[in-house]
Amino acid sequence: MAPPAGGGDPEAPAPAAERPPVPGPGSGPAAALSPAAGKVPQASAMKRSDPHHQHQRHRDGGEALVSSDGTVTEAPRTVKKQIQFADQKQEFNKRPTKIGRRSLSRSISQSSTDSYSSAASYTDSSDDETSPRDKQQKNSKGSSDFCVKNIKQAEFGRREIEIAEQEMPALMALRKRAQGEKPLAGAKIVGCTHITAQTAVLMETLGALGAQCRWAACNIYSTLNEVAAALAESGFPVFAWKGESEDDFWWCIDRCVNVEGWQPNMILDDGGDLTHWIYKKYPNMFKKIKGIVEESVTGVHRLYQLSKAGKLCVPAMNVNDSVTKQKFDNLYCCRESILDGLKRTTDMMFGGKQVVVCGYGEVGKGCCAALKAMGSIVYVTEIDPICALQACMDGFRLVKLNEVIRQVDIVITCTGNKNVVTREHLDRMKNSCIVCNMGHSNTEIDVASLRTPELTWERVRSQVDHVIWPDGKRIVLLAEGRLLNLSCSTVPTFVLSITATTQALALIELYNAPEGRYKQDVYLLPKKMDEYVASLHLPTFDAHLTELTDEQAKYLGLNKNGPFKPNYYRY
Repeated sequence: MAPPAGGGDPEAPAPAAERPPVPGPGSGPAAALSPAAGKVPQASAMKRSDPHHQHQRHRDGGEALVSSDGTVTEAPRTVKKQIQFADQKQEFNKRPTKIGRRSLSRSISQSSTDSYSSAASYTDSSDDETSPRDKQQKNSKGSSDFCVKNIKQAEFGRREIEIAEQEMPALMALRKRAQGEKPLAGAKIVGCTHITAQTAVLMETLGALGAQCRWAACNIYSTLNEVAAALAESGFPVFAWKGESEDDFWWCIDRCVNVEGWQPNMILDDGGDLTHWIYKKYPNMFKKIKGIVEESVTGVHRLYQLSKAGKLCVPAMNVNDSVTKQKFDNLYCCRESILDGLKRTTDMMFGGKQVVVCGYGEVGKGCCAALKAMGSIVYVTEIDPICALQACMDGFRLVKLNEVIRQVDIVITCTGNKNVVTREHLDRMKNSCIVCNMGHSNTEIDVASLRTPELTWERVRSQVDHVIWPDGKRIVLLAEGRLLNLSCSTVPTFVLSITATTQALALIELYNAPEGRYKQDVYLLPKKMDEYVASLHLPTFDAHLTELTDEQAKYLGLNKNGPFKPNYYRY
């Protein structure tokens, strides 16, 4: 940690006893250009009564004075800065630290389950050890119906929300157009999504449209503490913080659902955990719930399973498979955020690296395109022959994971499945192989199999662990196998605007639908709404749509205002 002697702030004044004398008449511009000019002032660089003296380095690295007759004498050395830094270091080491849970390399970040957090934290270290569940906090209005890391961070979170609003034009337009009508008046929405600045814009839009909201996080690492604080300060009951334990995770969901005098009538879910919890603990609530809006592959899969088993009690809207979500959030978002997440956590260079991407759906396509553009050698694994053929036609080599597991530098999963990377695969990986997940669920990598006595876990930095084998081999595991981009970095706000607008319209549609329009089944967002979401974002690019003439519309058998494609069309 210690810098070289003589380093530090060149402007820092020396103590009186060590302060060098004022330079003599020989000092001037030439002195400023001397080799020692950019360093902390030392006696040898300042003491220049003879204008003929010139600076010279001894072979051993020390300062020397050369007089006009050629005599070389060694100048006195100053160790002022080194001594001062040592004192500071001792002072620093005396500060109380969280034994077993903090290290100097991450002393600025806020602890979570085991000190997992982002470096960009505004948290006061004085309350690091206190669980938010044990704190008594109130916002400026006196409400305590929330649980966040630190309500004092609200001002920082508000700034992030304001920045996000600039990149979410469709949601802001929807808020402006519909807030007079209040299409969600009377709606009581319980949500479980990533709590980020973009989610905050969605929540505040739902509030402006008349809804009451209670919110929890769908991922224990993705919550932005300052944003959660800003929402709590604004009056939203939010129960989330970065680095929740598994017990905290379910406790937060329960606090959103189980509240006296308030019962939800709409669910907005990401991953299906909220829906699962209500089914498990409060099944009678479904008598008043009008519908479920689900965003993720994992959650949609669970809904279809419930529907197939005849256990789905209410209509559900599959947002994940809407065109605006799948083609934009899954593809374009992951194309950018995969590089961001890997760079922030590993600082690696991608050129020439061998990467295997498990799954060639929209997320896999985005990851592969980004890595290929950076010069990586990309392999793909796939079970679907259609997606497999797409990978081949896009120039990627289709393999089985066992065929390349010993040679690849990075393994990325994005299938939505479980045990895609098993302990056998992990055992065969090369030293320093990076393993991460871009799917929603943390089941794709068998992380549980790594928690055995013979393996050593070593925290490198926030969200980065070395898992070390007895022979010294180690792999680099990111975010403990959870979603890489939202756990370790961020995602493009503009793309999230598309997804959030789709979610808002799905909620409006299900809440206002007349009885009987939707049965107890899973539905896709109507094509007309997909097109409307896309149209709201076009003005950002100064884009101008071509309009059909009456003759053209008649020829194609279309309405001039859409929808322009049948439901079976594949974009």
